[in-house]
Amino acid sequence: MIYLGPGGTPHGVNGTAESMAYLANKGLNAMEVQFVRGARMKDSTAKSIGNKASEHGIRLSIHAPYYINLSSEKDDIIEKSKERIMKSARLGDMMGAKVITVHAGYYGKLASEETTEMIGENVLECAEMIVEESLKVKIGLEQMGRKKSWGTLDEIAEVMKLTDVVVPVLDFAHYHARYGGILKTEDDFRELLKKYEAIHNGPLHSHFSSIEYNDTGERAHMNVNDREPDFSLLAPVLKEKDYDITVICETPELDRDSIRMKKLLESV
Repeated sequence: MIYLGPGGTPHGVNGTAESMAYLANKGLNAMEVQFVRGARMKDSTAKSIGNKASEHGIRLSIHAPYYINLSSEKDDIIEKSKERIMKSARLGDMMGAKVITVHAGYYGKLASEETTEMIGENVLECAEMIVEESLKVKIGLEQMGRKKSWGTLDEIAEVMKLTDVVVPVLDFAHYHARYGGILKTEDDFRELLKKYEAIHNGPLHSHFSSIEYNDTGERAHMNVNDREPDFSLLAPVLKEKDYDITVICETPELDRDSIRMKKLLESV
């Protein structure tokens, strides 16, 4: 089954809880709750959102705060980063979310292997706390779009060897930008999904938008109709798969572009 919806509250809707009926009415069935500026929410609110999501058949995920760097030179930044991941995980569990999407860190002065080792150790600490607290969420390490950011599929795969609490989050726009506009045909998308399937045989949690990029990678998210990359090329490839797929729309148009993407999927 394909779950599709926006990363954030739809335009014109007052709050996350109120979004669930709206999305269901539009024929959408997923939403990523944005904690990108901070995981600040009452437990009662999180539970209410989860109840409404369940009532309307909306699959929830969480995007953890941007202010996370598990490869920082500063110990206090790493500790705060782990706290932000865990706060997101606890609130996500109350909502019934499946995945907590995380931007894990940056290379800085370190090589890829050193950064991966450092991030792996810190992610593992969070994973162990998630297991100890019996939280039913996965840490989703996002494939990143800037070349200075840690997070290629190969790097994520190394961290996944440490714990089954970690899953990859495939961001099609980030992959396109990081590798200089690589997704140009249906077969390009097929090859990318083969790489994904080689490291993870479970459901796919993914993000999609068009994207502006340069030699350093991602610059800005753009709308679906900008076709860079082109969702109409991805849609038939997604329909070929027999595992559950979640596609979170991260364009400025959010739910509006989610609806456009839904129509493209239905036209295949």
